[in-house]
Amino acid sequence: MPEHRRGRGEGGVVSVLDVYNPADGSVAGQVPVCDEARLGQVIEQAHRAWPGVPPRARREALLAAAKAVSAQARALGELITREQGKPLAMAVAEAFAAAAFLRYNAGLALEPEVLREDRRGYAELVRRPLGVVAAVTPWNFPVAVAAAKLAPALRAGNAVVLKPSPYAPLATVRLGEILAEAMPPGLCTVVCGDGALGTALATHPLVRKVSFTGSTATGRAVAAQAADGIKPVLLELGGNDAGIVLDDADPAALAEQVFWDSFANNGQACVLVKRLYVPRSRAAEWVEALAARADSVVVGDGMVRGTQLGPVSTPAQHERIAALVAAALRDGAKSAAGGKPGEGPGLFYPPTILAGVTDGMAVAAEEQFGPALPVLAYDTEDEALARANDSSFGLGGSVWSADPERAWRLAGRLECGTAWVNAHADFAPDQPFGGLKHSGIGVENGTAGLHEYTAAQVRCRPADQVSPL
Repeated sequence: MPEHRRGRGEGGVVSVLDVYNPADGSVAGQVPVCDEARLGQVIEQAHRAWPGVPPRARREALLAAAKAVSAQARALGELITREQGKPLAMAVAEAFAAAAFLRYNAGLALEPEVLREDRRGYAELVRRPLGVVAAVTPWNFPVAVAAAKLAPALRAGNAVVLKPSPYAPLATVRLGEILAEAMPPGLCTVVCGDGALGTALATHPLVRKVSFTGSTATGRAVAAQAADGIKPVLLELGGNDAGIVLDDADPAALAEQVFWDSFANNGQACVLVKRLYVPRSRAAEWVEALAARADSVVVGDGMVRGTQLGPVSTPAQHERIAALVAAALRDGAKSAAGGKPGEGPGLFYPPTILAGVTDGMAVAAEEQFGPALPVLAYDTEDEALARANDSSFGLGGSVWSADPERAWRLAGRLECGTAWVNAHADFAPDQPFGGLKHSGIGVENGTAGLHEYTAAQVRCRPADQVSPL
């Protein structure tokens, strides 16, 4: 866990949080720690601010923020790379993605839905803001996930208090400053601290909803905290996505895409291929093709030109990946590429392809969240489907085939929130995203995601009191 220490801020001596660069262990920066008293002040200010900002002003503020984020994408990307590790080009792309979320949501509207207009009377459904929304975001995509929560919550008429992960708060703090410059005071605030601050935020009586992205274990705790205050939650949690390769899929044609749909951001995303099911008759071909791609990847400091995969982002995750791979190798799996931690001060681990994996091994049964891909052989499509669905997770899944229609039919039987054909983790701001089972509650993105930050109200009146058109 990043360390608290005493430092000097604008208001005198305050507690600050050191943020470490996973590529070399150096201090990438510091952020002030928000204590519970300060948090109460922030939430009170948000509570006073949210009712007084009309939709048009919110739209203009979001558009202004999107323009500012795009203009500062390079600087935001450098912060992301230093605190999280991903290659700079990917980090800059994340900043542009954040701007896209802001711009897209600025264009959405909450129009009344007419339910009845006849001799019985008139009824409509309207979407009302909730008030103060608490948002808690992870370290793997700190700016994009923050924007994906902030934009719809603000557009829907709320105020937001957002707490980023203590492992990667620097770029999120800057994003919050950009939004604060474009918005009325109190409408958008970023606060930093550890899990105790998250608990205080989720349980504060003025907070009307909690939006959380992170692990399933922490999501359970957030849901329990919110339940005490009868607060709705939006939970985007873990995943152990299965990719099913059919027997007509050509490794030479598809291995490149399958590899990057498994190892993007060093495998540190909830929705990537985490288990790859391949026909037993072609398993050796697929392992060979994926291993060749893994062996050719440049792993290093994300700030160095040419780096394709950076370090693992946190010490705990680095240890977890090493332990999962080591356990699989002890249990009979074979490493076709990678398999051992890298050398040096950074948290490096090479992309690892594991053959001979069975469903019971922890590296396949659990979410690895790192640069290791287990390849599992199957004999029939129905068997592959049953094994893919035999999981407590249900975030994403994919089917890969030379016959898109054949793959489409099988993809429709996957038990997950999003199913892709010949792709994985392909997103857009207008595409709702959520999970089944232990992978979450509710959806983000699109109009459905905007509605998550509202309360539905039905308004009715008798027929004789309906004004003529």
